[in-house]
Amino acid sequence: MRVLVTGGAGFIGSEIVRALVSSGHEAVVLDALLPSAHGGAPGRTGAGGGDGLIVADVRDRDAVERALRGIDAVCHQAAMVGLGKDFADAPDYVGCNDLGTAVLLAAMASAGVRSLVLAGSMVVYGEGRYDCPRHGRVRPGPRAEADLAAGRFEPRCPDCGAELAPGLVAEDAPADPRNVYAATKLAQEHLASSWARATGGSALSLRYHNVYGPGMPRDTPYAGVASFFRSALARGEAPRVFEDGGQRRDFVHVRDVAAANAVALEAVAGRGPGGFAAYNTGSGDPHTIGEMAAALAGAHGGPAPVVTGEYRLGDVRHVTADSRRLREELGWAPAVGFAEGMAGFAAAPLRETAAALPA
Repeated sequence: MRVLVTGGAGFIGSEIVRALVSSGHEAVVLDALLPSAHGGAPGRTGAGGGDGLIVADVRDRDAVERALRGIDAVCHQAAMVGLGKDFADAPDYVGCNDLGTAVLLAAMASAGVRSLVLAGSMVVYGEGRYDCPRHGRVRPGPRAEADLAAGRFEPRCPDCGAELAPGLVAEDAPADPRNVYAATKLAQEHLASSWARATGGSALSLRYHNVYGPGMPRDTPYAGVASFFRSALARGEAPRVFEDGGQRRDFVHVRDVAAANAVALEAVAGRGPGGFAAYNTGSGDPHTIGEMAAALAGAHGGPAPVVTGEYRLGDVRHVTADSRRLREELGWAPAVGFAEGMAGFAAAPLRETAAALPA
């Protein structure tokens, strides 16, 4: 199978290319090599061993059409990620993520390419699943800034104010994006679903949890929390843990995410007209952000994390999802455990970005 991997020179994309090539597939990479992710120099990044690197923006219809020639399936990883700096980033998020996806899907429709795997995200759920001892399953609204400023971080039952028990979110949970990035990731799924209906194509979205591992971009406001902590440790600084460190997440290794993409691509290519489906993609072993920071610092040799009480509006308290559907239907299973993964990540090199490069 010949696969176009958009964003295939990036952190996750390059690992996907390696997984595809090792499985006997051909990979073509389309990547804009943005300085915020790559340091602005093609020689600083690898395409994972694919057949070719096409340096172009996914919003460039002509470049995308050329890249799709002879392609059997598309793995769409190109995106602007993270919460960013502030709402001024909104046009860039919508342009990169949603316009870029629309251009890609339109070109796929014209080229007759009918198999797509999309990099989704668990952020589409907003807060995770919560149960109240009196009212059962409830959906707390966004946390008030006054509560966050006062150190009241846990969501409360919207009916009685009681403490809630967090649980695992299934794919059929209602979407509730709480920030611009989350809204663009949900829009990508809607676009992919519309494309599948209009063309008879088959699309799968893998809703990634907190992906970490070697090659994460360093010192950028668009990276994930694991990269923030690893970058701080590399500078000899203590990781700064927001809130009280009790936020629950599912940290999944990049190699496991790449393996999930490989099996998903084989599934969409083999099923024929199949519409759209979403799969949670996590390790199944949730940990708090404080636990992750402590494990990373311990494996690195310090300094120990500092819990700051700071917060960001738009962050959610707990979101961990049930990934059984991906395991049962596609036969995927994570191979890298939390302790092993954090120990390796503590010593792994990070990807230089424009912000981290010397002037």
